[in-house]
Amino acid sequence: MTELPNSSAPGLADSISSASAILFDLDGVLTPTAIVHERAWQELFDGFLREVPQAAAYRESDYFDHIDGKPRFDGVRDFLASRDIVLPEGPADDDPAHNTVHGLGNRKNKVFNDMVAAGVEPYEGSVRLVEAALARGLKLAVVSSSRNAPAVLNSAGLAGYFPVVVDGVVAAAEGLPGKPSPATYEYAARLLGLPSEECIVVEDAVSGVQAGDAGNFHSVIGVDRGAGRQTLLDSGATLVVDDLAELL
Repeated sequence: MTELPNSSAPGLADSISSASAILFDLDGVLTPTAIVHERAWQELFDGFLREVPQAAAYRESDYFDHIDGKPRFDGVRDFLASRDIVLPEGPADDDPAHNTVHGLGNRKNKVFNDMVAAGVEPYEGSVRLVEAALARGLKLAVVSSSRNAPAVLNSAGLAGYFPVVVDGVVAAAEGLPGKPSPATYEYAARLLGLPSEECIVVEDAVSGVQAGDAGNFHSVIGVDRGAGRQTLLDSGATLVVDDLAELL
């Protein structure tokens, strides 16, 4: 990856030098829906763990340690493993009332969709960066582990900016492993008709930054929405900002 200074964010022109595209994660990068996901996961596991009193209660750190940035059912599996809980997988469309891996994942999805039904307001700084990137002729894509990405983009009024969206549904259909594998980002680059080394990855999750670092990408910009600046740098981010407007 192209090395960029970590002490302060360079301007957009410096950041995109020799790049042809920017591949954005969605939740926590373009929209504050990462916070909604956190709340939905906590509601899910608070309720579930009441039925497993011997297990440690859900903690805020569990989201970043076991769930953030991963495909939904992987998040369920990894959290359960952290509590030494083994559940049957259940069918992919299992009833949300069932205590199976897929049942819990579908229950979380219902909680999340109920929370975002009122609409989503994108991060102002992220929208400004997207518009500046388009003005400079860069291609754009969204790469999200969420199966709700198209609905969130529509709700936030961002769908028109992104001709390519690689979400959890696309990943499953194409047999692509989720983050921290770089496969979904590499697939987005191919859909844009570009080599990975000409694409910038923008991520707020550790697993997403690791995905960008694992691939042959131009650079990885971390957005610190709670994972921690040093944690993102240690995970492979080329530079870290608190808001994407810092690149303007």
